[in-house]
Amino acid sequence: MSEIYNYIDESKLSVVLESIEHAHGLPNECYLEGPYNKIERKKIFENNWVVIGTASSIPEPGNTKSFNLLGIPLILVRDNNYKIRVFHNVCSHRGYKLISEDCHLRKVIKCPYHSWSYDFTGKLVATPHIGGVNVHDHKDFKKNESGLKEVRSTIWLDLIIVNISEDAISFDEYIKPLEKRWSTFIAKEDYDLIYHPKDYGYFNFEAKCNWKFAIENFCESYHLPFVHPNLNKYSKIDDHYHIQGLPNRFAGQGSLVYNPRFKSNKTFPNFPSWPSDKDKQAEYVALFPNVMIGIHKDHYYAFWLEPINHEKTLEHMEIYYVGEEAAISDKYKNIREENFIQWKNIMTEDLDIIEGMQEGRNSPVYNGGNFSPVLDNPTHHFAKWVASSLIN
Repeated sequence: MSEIYNYIDESKLSVVLESIEHAHGLPNECYLEGPYNKIERKKIFENNWVVIGTASSIPEPGNTKSFNLLGIPLILVRDNNYKIRVFHNVCSHRGYKLISEDCHLRKVIKCPYHSWSYDFTGKLVATPHIGGVNVHDHKDFKKNESGLKEVRSTIWLDLIIVNISEDAISFDEYIKPLEKRWSTFIAKEDYDLIYHPKDYGYFNFEAKCNWKFAIENFCESYHLPFVHPNLNKYSKIDDHYHIQGLPNRFAGQGSLVYNPRFKSNKTFPNFPSWPSDKDKQAEYVALFPNVMIGIHKDHYYAFWLEPINHEKTLEHMEIYYVGEEAAISDKYKNIREENFIQWKNIMTEDLDIIEGMQEGRNSPVYNGGNFSPVLDNPTHHFAKWVASSLIN
């Protein structure tokens, strides 16, 4: 029997896996405080590939970030060969947390407690007084066995993605179905063309809700006329189509009417391989568990989630353009600002909705809710992924 059934009745999860006409959403226990959250951390966030940051945010050797993944302290650092590495943020000596805030390190990661030091590959390089005063080595201590513990990680579309447990399939295999789908829009070589602007390229929100509500909301277009009235004027429900990845690793929606409208009538450069017959097509996909991606002919965004606890989530919006000129030159500055404001307004409208769903989950009579058999399919797809991950 799965461990999760010690905390959630089996029937509450099995009904999620039913066909959409008969299914309910995830039960309240999956959104509220309780022992469930420890199981979710292991089953969802340790066992899968999870986004924890962006490569462009640590561009130079020695650039270092501290990240907390639901209580697991991590270090993100770029080494002297420009490779990004992720380590468990704990000294191998007495377990002290090494880095508490973002910084630039010159040569080593030094523990504040006893000054044990590690280079940017995680190798232990200094152990002051380990053999006594002014004796910095000991014959019975093997430095090469006491380095930092590196986390399995990869970079994809500038996203730093980790697998804590090291039990997941390779990321190349994990992402293959989505890359295959998107190969009809962008060629693999176009990935190298994305640039993150220093202005109008990032914003964040503190959402007073469980991280899953952001994914559930993002997956469907059902709410467009009610939550996004301005967007709905030119992008209506029936202009969208469902996306449900198989194997079940992603879900979302596509639009057939993407048409950027900037005051100056200026436009951004397009991805070179984007086909002209898909000029007005865009896709918005949640890659489970914690990143929502929008691809368009002229820009890409990654809206990734940093869960803090069961009712608090930091949302990070990263916007990218095709080519360095589009991302940094004054020529495109005004429309970068317009695009930034547009997406920020849309995501702000969603914020009130997902926070309201968190409040609603405190109702003892709510059973997870029903789905529209026609318009909620991608959201149900995500709920099934969560339930299956918890059970297995």
